[in-house]
Amino acid sequence: MKLGKKLTHQTNQGERPLNASRGPKTVKILHVLGRMGAGGLENWLIQVLRHMDRKQMQIDLLVREAGLYDREAQALGANIFVVPYPSSPPVFAARFFRLLREHGPYQIIHSHLPLSGFILFLARWAGVPGRIFHCHIDETILKTKVNWRRRFSLALSRHLIRKYATHGLAVSRVAAVGIFGDNWQSDPRWRFFPCSIDLAPFTAPVDRQEVRRDLGIPAPAWVIGHVGRFFAQKNHAFLVEIAREVVNREPQAYFLLIGDGPLKPAIQEKVEQAGLTRNFIFTGVRRDVPRLMQGAMDAFLFPSFFEGMPLVMIEAQGAGLPCMVNEDIAEEAVVIPTLVQRLSLETSAAAWAGALLAIKDSPPTLSPREALAQIENTFFDIRTNVARLEALHRQLVTAVGA
Repeated sequence: MKLGKKLTHQTNQGERPLNASRGPKTVKILHVLGRMGAGGLENWLIQVLRHMDRKQMQIDLLVREAGLYDREAQALGANIFVVPYPSSPPVFAARFFRLLREHGPYQIIHSHLPLSGFILFLARWAGVPGRIFHCHIDETILKTKVNWRRRFSLALSRHLIRKYATHGLAVSRVAAVGIFGDNWQSDPRWRFFPCSIDLAPFTAPVDRQEVRRDLGIPAPAWVIGHVGRFFAQKNHAFLVEIAREVVNREPQAYFLLIGDGPLKPAIQEKVEQAGLTRNFIFTGVRRDVPRLMQGAMDAFLFPSFFEGMPLVMIEAQGAGLPCMVNEDIAEEAVVIPTLVQRLSLETSAAAWAGALLAIKDSPPTLSPREALAQIENTFFDIRTNVARLEALHRQLVTAVGA
């Protein structure tokens, strides 16, 4: 049975692993996720690779498909194994066991998939001593958005996670309740552990005129930004409805949408039908989001149906942007309360537009530098976050005697 493809770098001598072994590590960890794309989890994980002690920690990645950050992850020492997840559990199990035999032993499996229960079960069967599940979404809301088969799969996975995980991390307390139960704090295995951002890009000088000129934004424009994949979860359709109301009252309002995804063409068509093409800029995936937040945006709009811990919202606050968000988003994401206003999705698009325009008329008194200072040294600062993650790994390895 074929294991799956290990990503390699093409050279004149043929294919070889880009990231040759760099000596023994104290802790060897295999992270399991969909791909190293442009989402919040992936951005956090690449930051972990950049900031971790690579002399003490070896991180490898098991993914379904290739992604945006693959080359950088490899350059930072991570082996990347592409193992498509088939519908047949025995096929995946065989490939998973073979990977552990050929590239292990791993002291820790750190799985980020909603259906991680099966993976942790396999890891336990293979004798991996440390098995971490990292919950990135509120399953209580997720279950209302999927069909009965998916709900059954989530329930089975939740049972296996509770049975076979040695540790469970949740990016918000609401997410912890959804996956670990109401009494999650009474079990020492479970803990609140959000992802984080790198604050360094927010300290770099930004020329707003240059950024706006590069994006084709007129000087007098008032720019409302959004960062997110074009999936139903992000509620772009409602964003366009809000935009229609805003532009009717403020023709100089522009909407800057960063990201890509399968629903992007449909949203672009909706924008065109609404007569808003002039007021919308679609950038696609960008790796300079902090620069665009500081240089182009005046406010941040985030009407997602549900989120776990939206790191782009933390970034927006770090840039000093007033934020208008769905009230169901985890309270822990509100680091700077004076910058965040929460509204119900049951509220009309006109009401959201009115709240946005009120922001325009009453800009925040907090400077970007002051906003950034409030995030430094919190759980959302990558330096603090990585230090705690490394401590957890060492604690886990010591506890299981690996």
